[in-house]
Amino acid sequence: MLEGRIIKGIGGFYYVDLETEIIECRAKGLFREQKITPLVGDVVKIRISSEDNTGYIEEIMGRKAELVRPPVANITQVVVVASVKMPEFNTWLVDKILVMAEEKSLDIVLCINKADLNLIRSEQLKELYTKAGYNAILTSKLTGLGIEELRNELKDNINVFAGPSGVGKSTLLNTLNPSFKLETGDISKKNQRGKHTTRHVELLKLDINSFILDTPGFSSFDLDFIEDYKDLRYYFRDIAKYNGECKFNSCIHVNEPNCAVKNAVKEGIINKERYDNYLLILDEMKNKKRRY
Repeated sequence: MLEGRIIKGIGGFYYVDLETEIIECRAKGLFREQKITPLVGDVVKIRISSEDNTGYIEEIMGRKAELVRPPVANITQVVVVASVKMPEFNTWLVDKILVMAEEKSLDIVLCINKADLNLIRSEQLKELYTKAGYNAILTSKLTGLGIEELRNELKDNINVFAGPSGVGKSTLLNTLNPSFKLETGDISKKNQRGKHTTRHVELLKLDINSFILDTPGFSSFDLDFIEDYKDLRYYFRDIAKYNGECKFNSCIHVNEPNCAVKNAVKEGIINKERYDNYLLILDEMKNKKRRY
C-alpha cells in the first residue's frame, strides 16, 4: 500500500496526494460500518486499482488533531480571519472560534483583514486581542499590508483559515499564491453578509512544508465538544490566567464574591467586551445543556 494525505473530499470521493501524483479514492466500506469518516488532512494508506488508476483508502493513520467544523484533521494552526468592515468585525463570533482553537491546543493567528477600510478601528481591534494574549495581524490585499507577515506565520504549519463568509479568506489565499485561483465573491448590500464561495474543504500547498486548508465560511456554530460549560474559563486566555486567584477555586467568574476576573474587568485589565462575550457564550452553553 501507498501512503499519502487527503487534500480534498467531494461527494464520497477523496483525493490523496502521494507527492508524485494525486489519486482519486473511495473509502473502504468498513469505515462506514465503524462510523468513521475520512477527513481532509488525514494521512492514509491506499490501494490503487491497476484497471483505472483509482484507489481505495484502506487505513487512516492516527490523528494529531481534529476539528468538527470545519471538518479537518492534523492541523497545527488556526488562522482566524475577520474583516474590520464588509462584513463588520464580530467579536462574539471571533471569540467562539478562538475557544474552539484553544480547546484543541492549536497555535492561533488572528488576521484582521480589509484593514485599509478603517485603519483606526483595525488598530483598536489588534490592541484588544494582543492584550488578550493573541498574535494579531492587520492585512489588506489592496495595500499589501501584513501579507508577508502572514506568510511567515504560515510556514511549517498545516493551517486552517476559519471565519465568516465574505471576510476575504479566499482573496488572501490568492494573494499569498496566485496559482490557487480560488473563487471570490462580493458582499450582499442588503445584509452585509458574504456569499459562500468555498464549497468544500481543500488542502492547498503553500510550500514544501506549509499547507493551508481553505474552508467554507460560517456565521455560527456550537461548542458541543466542550462537555462541561464550566470549562469555558480555561479557553479565554485573558480570563484563564486568573483561574486560581479567586476566593473559590471553582469560580466561573459570574456571580461569585471576590472574583479576580471581575476585579480585572473593573480595573480595565480585561476588556469588558471580551468578558461580556464570555458571559454570553457561557449562558448559551448552560441553556443548551438544560434542553438535553
